[in-house]
Amino acid sequence: MGKCHKACFIGLGYVGLPTAVITAVESDGILGVDINPKVVEMTNNGRLHFVEPGLEALLQKVIENGRFRASCKPEIAEAYFIVVPTPLDANNCPDISYVRKAIEDITPLLKSGDLVVIESTCPVGTTENMALYIFSMRPELKGDIYMAYCPERVLPGNVIEELIHNDRVIGGIDKKSTDKAAEFYSRIVKGELHKTDSRTAELCKLTENASRDVQIAFANELSLVCDAAGVDVWELIRLANMHPRVNILKPGCGVGGHCIAVDPYFITSAYPHEAKLIAKAREVNRYKSLWVTERISNSILEFERKNHRLPVVAMMGLAFKPDIDDLRESPAVFITSTVMDKHPDVKFLIVEPYLKTHIKYDLVDYEEAYQMCDIAVFLTAHKQFFKLLFKDKTVLDFCGILK
Repeated sequence: MGKCHKACFIGLGYVGLPTAVITAVESDGILGVDINPKVVEMTNNGRLHFVEPGLEALLQKVIENGRFRASCKPEIAEAYFIVVPTPLDANNCPDISYVRKAIEDITPLLKSGDLVVIESTCPVGTTENMALYIFSMRPELKGDIYMAYCPERVLPGNVIEELIHNDRVIGGIDKKSTDKAAEFYSRIVKGELHKTDSRTAELCKLTENASRDVQIAFANELSLVCDAAGVDVWELIRLANMHPRVNILKPGCGVGGHCIAVDPYFITSAYPHEAKLIAKAREVNRYKSLWVTERISNSILEFERKNHRLPVVAMMGLAFKPDIDDLRESPAVFITSTVMDKHPDVKFLIVEPYLKTHIKYDLVDYEEAYQMCDIAVFLTAHKQFFKLLFKDKTVLDFCGILK
């Protein structure tokens, strides 16, 4: 049967790889699996395929000491962790085909006493349904393996710290599965482990991000109100937050990231009649990106009218949040692409200091872009941008750089 690994992590992305590495720091016999051969090769060479402070050094350490390696296929293990993408389809409904494929791949490998944990964001009931699939294919395993759901709660750029110290919610398909999963996580997590059932754990993950989306939607809608009223939204929020029970978030150019911009749809697609506010928040945050696009377009036309020439426009930031390289669901990418398509004759300078290259754009240094441009559009509040001296430019600030 070959060597039995202590744990097999399927999916070596922004969450799966850090989790596997952190586990390998505490235990040997850890395998990481990804369908992308390039990711596997880079990982085995101790190199990251994304930016995450401090992670590459840990990866190199666990590769060198033999505690961890990567492969394109799962192998026999005591515990399996599903950390694969769950994107949305064209109708904004969750696509769990990657989760299903991962479960299909490990089912022939399962044996009595194994633990299977899904960490991927999933619709309510997915863990139970995946258990039913396993038992339909391997009926002898019913009641003889452990299955649970345990969502991550990490912020890109601070993943190592948060994987170790954040509390975790763990929900099994039965109590013994919950306890088994909690026992495993207790080896690597210093935060508190909160035990529940799998359906509650699944909905908890969705609820956390839907809540954030609603809060951001309030801030984004407030920015629209302030623009119409001629009020500085940043000053307004600062003053309002002096109230002891008010904590308004900062507005932006929309909402990005794989979690907050996506997870609410897992609720609204399944419960369209109940999740009215959640659905409305999604509309507001999507509209904010369109509104920003229109404001940039108007500024370009106004500059051309006044100066009798087309402006040079610097689009400052592509990442969905400050100081990372993550472009997933980024409103800045959508806005940049839309504006460029609308004004094909305008010279655009695309800036993203956390990327060396981009598949579509030729990236420009942020200082050079600011010196060359007529209009500077700030979409992401990267720390580098705060160093710029704002003068003799038309500045469109959608992320609070000027404040």
